[in-house]
Amino acid sequence: MPGSGDAGRIRTRLRAHARALSPVSARPGGDRGQLSIEFTGMVPIILVTLVLLWQAVLVGYTFTLASGAADEGVRKAVASGAWDRHSRCRDAVYERLPNAWEGPADVSRCGYEENDMVKATITLKAPVLFPGFASLPIPVRATAGAAAEGK
Repeated sequence: MPGSGDAGRIRTRLRAHARALSPVSARPGGDRGQLSIEFTGMVPIILVTLVLLWQAVLVGYTFTLASGAADEGVRKAVASGAWDRHSRCRDAVYERLPNAWEGPADVSRCGYEENDMVKATITLKAPVLFPGFASLPIPVRATAGAAAEGK
């Protein structure tokens, strides 16, 4: 029966053979610095992903602003008399929109009446990266309507 010393010697020999056959052990310094290299390579991908996510948030927020402004414009237009609908609607839309979205806003079809309905169609442009910088060429359109009153 082999002694416990034999098992220790066999393990030592197996480790020595494994080190001799391993290509990793042939490199001086091992894999030190590998994390830094991988992180540096991933930084552009992480930044592009964050920019795209932020841009998606801005487009979604623009949809929310357009629909809220259209709703508010229609509400004010319906509450006013038929002679004052367009101007009340425009005023309400511009009150509702933040300054950065007012510039590219198209409120030309605001407070018009169609089939006993007062409607407002608001078109905004989503900003690129931050409001007030530049706009995407894709329009964001929202339409709201309510029953006409006070003819």
